[in-house]
Amino acid sequence: MAKNFAAFGEVMMRLQVPGYELLSQANTLSYSFSGTGVNVASALARYGHTGYLISTLPSNAVGDAAVSYLRKLGITHSFINRGGDYVGMYFLENGFGARSSRVTYSNRLESSFNTASEGTYNFKEIAKQLDVVHFCGITLAMNDSVRNHMKSFAKAVKENGGTIVFDCNYRPSLWGADGYEKAKPHYEEMLHLADIVMMNEKDAMFVLSMKTDKEDRTEQLMDLIPTVAKKYNISVVAGTHRSINDNNTHSLRAYIFKNQEFTFSKTLTFSVYDRIGAGDAYTSGIIYGELEGFSPEKTVLFAATAGMLAHTTVGDTPMSSKDDVMRAMTEAVNDVER
Repeated sequence: MAKNFAAFGEVMMRLQVPGYELLSQANTLSYSFSGTGVNVASALARYGHTGYLISTLPSNAVGDAAVSYLRKLGITHSFINRGGDYVGMYFLENGFGARSSRVTYSNRLESSFNTASEGTYNFKEIAKQLDVVHFCGITLAMNDSVRNHMKSFAKAVKENGGTIVFDCNYRPSLWGADGYEKAKPHYEEMLHLADIVMMNEKDAMFVLSMKTDKEDRTEQLMDLIPTVAKKYNISVVAGTHRSINDNNTHSLRAYIFKNQEFTFSKTLTFSVYDRIGAGDAYTSGIIYGELEGFSPEKTVLFAATAGMLAHTTVGDTPMSSKDDVMRAMTEAVNDVER
């Protein structure tokens, strides 16, 4: 049965230079709208659920364009507030060969979402209409006002029996100096509320200050994640390990920790057309598998495959249907390790 899924987060304008040009070379930019919440809500809508976004957009033509774009993505916009003057923007330069892709943010602190005042959202009423709500560490990093919105909404969802998904998504550039120390209490508060969490061993070690004597990444993961799940009473923890190969292909191995057991996907290796947003596709796959009651083996493979396919399309937002993902999975049936 279809669920009412929502994400709380900022809508951003993506401004991309053509091909592999630098900003200093380009004369034109193409724009679209995205954001972690946009990406996840759109993916869940594409998988057959009702996808809402809780956000604030400016009361001008740019805000109108963003709402129109969200409609095309299948997102229900009835919980989007209109006010303020700006959207946050980022400029994308595609990497090539030894040169990495580069993202440059602009105007985020003045965006309508990040300056929305207390009382902008009626969280208690909104929470009554939702089954699952997604929150992200990128949103948590913005400012105290946004953090208060986020925590108030999460508490309202919890009080109404909804499921809370929290993607750690720690970004050093957003937290600044002494970022881990600043972030830790806010992350811990969200983890105590969360049912499904996206993280890996680096989040446990750096954000939560946890210790391990293991050196291998997988061993660190298996040492720390059960402790995180127990300490914060989290039902499901999931994440990925990525490596970039000498031929510029990427390899992705995913995991899910549920019922005190780890399940790993096979390692998927693929070429990359557009990497941004692929983590959101993976998160969407985990949420979908949980909503559908998939086995851990099927959930982690579905999510990893969704993440892989997201690397093959331009733009941040996952565009694959559940049938697209299922077809791509058939090549990897039975390739799951425990």
